[in-house]
Amino acid sequence: MKKLRLLLFSFAMVFVLPPIGSYLKWGMSPPGYGMFPAQASNTDTRFNPPIEDPGFNQTIFNFCACVGIVILIFLLFPRLFGFKKSVVVDPPKVKVPFPSWFWPAFVIWIISWLLMWGRFDKLGTADHFTFVPLWWGFIFVLDGIVYRRNNGVSLISSKPVTMKIMAVASAFSWFVFEFQNFFVCDNWYYPNNMVLSNFGNISWQLLSYTTVLPAIFEFYWLLKTFKHMRERYKFGPKIVLNSTMQYAALIFGFVLLFLMGLYPFILFWVLWVSLIPALVPAMSLSKMWTPFTEISKSGDWSPVILIALATLWNGFFWEFWNFGSEWFHDNAPTNPNYWKYSVPYIDKYHIFSEMPILGYFGYLLFGNVCWVLWVALGNICGFNASVEADGNIEST
Repeated sequence: MKKLRLLLFSFAMVFVLPPIGSYLKWGMSPPGYGMFPAQASNTDTRFNPPIEDPGFNQTIFNFCACVGIVILIFLLFPRLFGFKKSVVVDPPKVKVPFPSWFWPAFVIWIISWLLMWGRFDKLGTADHFTFVPLWWGFIFVLDGIVYRRNNGVSLISSKPVTMKIMAVASAFSWFVFEFQNFFVCDNWYYPNNMVLSNFGNISWQLLSYTTVLPAIFEFYWLLKTFKHMRERYKFGPKIVLNSTMQYAALIFGFVLLFLMGLYPFILFWVLWVSLIPALVPAMSLSKMWTPFTEISKSGDWSPVILIALATLWNGFFWEFWNFGSEWFHDNAPTNPNYWKYSVPYIDKYHIFSEMPILGYFGYLLFGNVCWVLWVALGNICGFNASVEADGNIEST
């Protein structure tokens, strides 16, 4: 328990500091607070006139675009940043067929996709409930591809218990982001909240959130089946922080959490950043593994970068299916999972109608935050949070 104290304290601050900053900003809970599924902040009747997000700002957009370009250069040309070329030789590949779950999952995925986008009136409300089977079908399809490419080893085949725990942890993890979203005045919201009842919304969204972590980690393992991706970021510069620097980073994370509530518009991006300095130093000081541990141990950036790229790929499909689920529906709303964005200052040049192009860089950070949350929950709850499908089969 002593080992967990710092992590538990840091985890508590994730829920304590944003409300304090927000109360100092508004004198009450922030606009839209407590509405679930989240609604646009300007619908909060406590505020007159309604609170509107700041509009597009070219200067801020240009600055963020420059940051994005630097990130792209880093990802595309890592040797410019001190990474060395890998000379690792892979063992020979074994020809493996798709696993038994691949084709049934493929059928479920395709049917769910057709129902979500097709809006077949004769099927009644079937398209209300397509998000969960679509995404779980897609997760099993991805796992089947990993299984075939990875010599018959995948997350589902080697870690079935972990995948079940991950689904439950995923639902909780996304509620952390929904909670933080209140304090940046709802950067995303769900306009189709009237499709289901209040109980139906809570129950269905809870099921929907089970797909987040499994989908991200399946993409992570799919990337690892490509040697070029697996070795590209493995031999980079070490970054070692002593205990003083780690405590400083921890305090910085706490400050960001507080300021996010106090300045919700200009610091909207903190939602995707603050959990890393707020949790990773606490875990490191407590001798717990995180995706960043390998950077300090051996200069291996693969976990951090591959989970970022995996989440970016996953985000593409999130936005793609979300866009189509509304674009084809020109009458009454049918998809309760459909979301829209209200992002200050950079809400321009959209891909798939809703997500601004710079918003995709947030997925790179989001993946690492998800992994950190997953490992933190593993330490707190006492389960093995390893996602390395290394052939060690769990007993079910």
